[in-house]
Amino acid sequence: MKGTPSRPTIHAAAGGLSPTATRLLNAAAKALGHMQLDDAERALFGVLALAPDCAEANRLMGVVSQMRGDNAKAVDFLQHALAANPDDATTHMNLGTALFEAGAIEAALANLRRACELAPRVASGWYNLGKALKLQFQYEDACDALRQALKLDPNHVLSLLSLADAQTGLGDIANATHNYREVLRRQPEQAQAWFSLSNLKTEPFTASDAARLQRAFRQSGAPADARIMLGFALAKALEDQGDYPSAFDVLQQANALKRRTLRWDADAEHARVDAIMQAFSKPMPTAPDATLGSEVIFIVSLPRSGSTLTEQIIASHPEVAGANEITDLPQVLEDESKRRGQPFPQWTNSATVEDWARLGRDYLARTERWRSEHPRFTDKNLVTWQLVGAIMAMLPGARVINCHRDALETCFACYRQLFSSGAHFSYDLAEMASHYGEYARLSHHWQMLYPQRILDHSHESLLADPETRIRRLLDFCGLTFDAACLAPHLSTRTVRSTASAAQVRQPLRANTLNSDRYGEQLAPLQARLRDAGLL
Repeated sequence: MKGTPSRPTIHAAAGGLSPTATRLLNAAAKALGHMQLDDAERALFGVLALAPDCAEANRLMGVVSQMRGDNAKAVDFLQHALAANPDDATTHMNLGTALFEAGAIEAALANLRRACELAPRVASGWYNLGKALKLQFQYEDACDALRQALKLDPNHVLSLLSLADAQTGLGDIANATHNYREVLRRQPEQAQAWFSLSNLKTEPFTASDAARLQRAFRQSGAPADARIMLGFALAKALEDQGDYPSAFDVLQQANALKRRTLRWDADAEHARVDAIMQAFSKPMPTAPDATLGSEVIFIVSLPRSGSTLTEQIIASHPEVAGANEITDLPQVLEDESKRRGQPFPQWTNSATVEDWARLGRDYLARTERWRSEHPRFTDKNLVTWQLVGAIMAMLPGARVINCHRDALETCFACYRQLFSSGAHFSYDLAEMASHYGEYARLSHHWQMLYPQRILDHSHESLLADPETRIRRLLDFCGLTFDAACLAPHLSTRTVRSTASAAQVRQPLRANTLNSDRYGEQLAPLQARLRDAGLL
């Protein structure tokens, strides 16, 4: 989380320094104000050589370290600064953002809240707290903090943008749209606002929007990340005008820009899937307790395959909490790999029944928070399709739903989506087709091994006959029928997938096809998928 940086001015706590140290501290603040990090660091080392406990020198050194991406070092300097000046709101704010980046979330939030207590009239403190809460999916509290920031500084555009993001997660799409539009009224080329507005999927762009986006996207000198966001937004705007050839051309440009920033190795993924299939060539011995894991419903899929909608349906049931895209399962397996000194799945054949049961209990302990109000919960992390064999060994009572969608639609939907992280396979259509093939190959393997424990769930079948398929879903999960599951768009639960948050608030639609509008532009992808037997 990149917080709003404090102004590099000298705080009162810097008093009592020698003239030389004062001069160096002023020089450091000036250099930092001009983003001259090397000069700032040299001057600060000079101050600390003369006054090692100078709170302000330690604070500014923490800021420099954080700007360099060294959050552990930043935390050390900022904690030293706080020890010398424990009631400094700016130091608490800086420390909170550094701790957040370092993964110490609870400590980060505590420091950010303390900054707001010490300086309740400073908008940047409330903004940093609100942004951190938003990134932790605590959307209601985030909205409260961000509204407070805007009350103090109505022109704080970043607070307005983050507020719109949090409102999207809460399903308050009307106010989110209004606030994204207000950001664009103030900053017409704000790339994040354009992309976030397009990412709602449900809000059409006008011809005027398309023209403004064209100008912004073509503007020379724009940073690459801004051009990427603007490109995906422009493609959506051109689609809304029915100009599909131009939309596809822009999509190709935006995807190519994004692909240059990433590393993806299709051959390495193929070898990994081979290794998983070999490691789980037959069912593993399972825990003696056949009910272990009966609390969890795993939803496995590729992105843009209807998994968020499926989770929304199941989580509309009064007995189920929707946990969204949690990472507990991959983390359990990663921790075990580190303990054994071997990557997954190399160690799986040496794992005993007791080992698998231990890992299952570890997972359930980590996910206990999702059972505080409901006896069951969903887990739909998008890498879990590779981990089904481990799930079956760890949690013999768990249900697994494999969500899939037409291969052409899935590949193109991923290509049309700029993901916040991961999905490195999606920015080249040939690589996307290869990735879909690996998913299909491994999914077939799991289905053959565990025909009674995995539900094959087609997105198209769900849309064609919702009630029949929803009843089947609930029956497979061991849930009694509840009419609320037929109207998932009415659920008030928080949705963490920003790419689907607005879409799942709408009634089910029978036709969600996009590829048929693009015709010949998708012919190479279609041929590749057909040759691979995926259509």
